[in-house]
Amino acid sequence: MQHEYISVFDIFKIGIGPSSSHTLGPWKAALQCIEELRSANQLNDVQKIQVLLYGSLAKTGIGHGTDLAVQLGLSGFQAETFSPDDIQSTLNTIKEKKEINFAQAIPIRFSPVDDIIFLKEESLPYHPNALTFLVQLKNGEDISKTYYSVGGGFVSKGDDDNPMTTYIHLPFEISTAKELETHCIKTGLSISEIVLENESEWHGEEKTKKGLLEIWQVMQDCIYRGCQQTGILPGGLNVKRRANTLSKKLLKDVTFSNYDEWLQAIRNKSDATGLNFQYILDWVSCFALAVNEENASFSRVVTAPTNGAAGVIPAVLHYYLTFFKVDREKTIVNFLLTAGEIGSIFKKQATISAAMGGCQAEIGVSSAMAAAALCECMGGTVKQSLMAAEIAMEHHLGMTCDPVGGLVQVPCIERNTMGAIKAITAAQLALQSNPFDAKVSLDKIVKTMLETALDMNHKYKETSDGGLAVNVPLSLPEC
Repeated sequence: MQHEYISVFDIFKIGIGPSSSHTLGPWKAALQCIEELRSANQLNDVQKIQVLLYGSLAKTGIGHGTDLAVQLGLSGFQAETFSPDDIQSTLNTIKEKKEINFAQAIPIRFSPVDDIIFLKEESLPYHPNALTFLVQLKNGEDISKTYYSVGGGFVSKGDDDNPMTTYIHLPFEISTAKELETHCIKTGLSISEIVLENESEWHGEEKTKKGLLEIWQVMQDCIYRGCQQTGILPGGLNVKRRANTLSKKLLKDVTFSNYDEWLQAIRNKSDATGLNFQYILDWVSCFALAVNEENASFSRVVTAPTNGAAGVIPAVLHYYLTFFKVDREKTIVNFLLTAGEIGSIFKKQATISAAMGGCQAEIGVSSAMAAAALCECMGGTVKQSLMAAEIAMEHHLGMTCDPVGGLVQVPCIERNTMGAIKAITAAQLALQSNPFDAKVSLDKIVKTMLETALDMNHKYKETSDGGLAVNVPLSLPEC
């Protein structure tokens, strides 16, 4: 039997900030457009291309770098490997020459000002994040290709054929938390072990574990890099980086030259004072700030499950690896497997797109993922882990997405610190509770989150038309 399956590597994708739905998704849509033209033997016949951005992509596209992403995608670069250091020079070349090296092979005339069109007052019915590529061939034929960036870097064409969804035969079919729990009870396996069985069917066990460790390496590098950087975040809000200042304050006079020395300095301070609650809380916030300041700077991050919520899971996992004595590699693999499956359930049954569900669909989901993963790693049962995910999401219900200036900075960066702390609290609550006494199941909270998303006013769905975005007026570049 063929089952729909979203891999942990779909939930955790390496890319470039600041937004998975507004940056990574459009980037991947451009690459998909190239591949479809190549498959139809039309690639070499392209002489002109324009990009239409609709709805949320149009309204917050400049702040989220949508225009930059489609240019890099149309240039044929892969988000996973393209160096953030080369972004500005590549875009400057396109702007100055008014030419894009389409698919890294075909120079065509392209003016970002004229050929990327922001249709702020127009939306397509399938999803708020829509973009269309208008392609003109040398023989005069016009081709139109529309894609939807549905959150977390996932791209759909608006039909049942979602290219990010794979249908394969798996040992365990999982669409809901109840199905996941049933498999665990029947087999005696933990959540992470069930997920590893499925991933191994697809990728092989060793490749899966290796891939997850590589994902963590990118997350870890992002935390460390963010704690070393100073200055003002781009975009015009003049938001100062805080992770570096906080890191220095917490370590006082300690100096270091690399990640390992930095980590040891943190642990030494902790050993000297004991597991001081305030000290650890400050570091959790610091880890999350570091990741999302890097995300806001168009740096390399991992969707978890989105870019806007990229700091929660790294902060919680780094907290556990730093302040507890654990088997490092086993913990990383199990944590990400469990977190990925919880994210997959939300993706299948609700949404991970802020443009559809507000920030509850991003920070809320990431907090639920981290809570379940931490609970399992700390010895929680399957029921307790699912309870932890439910608690975390329950206290994010209704959270709006109202980015000031359309940038993934205010309130997005600080929200990652809150999501991480809520995840840790949720895991601790679940560990100290009898899950059989729980009044709300994870599936019920997923259903409630979706219903809340559908009821939410569109102003609070990543449009910058309401909330903080209008009460903190700013003069930023126009689309």
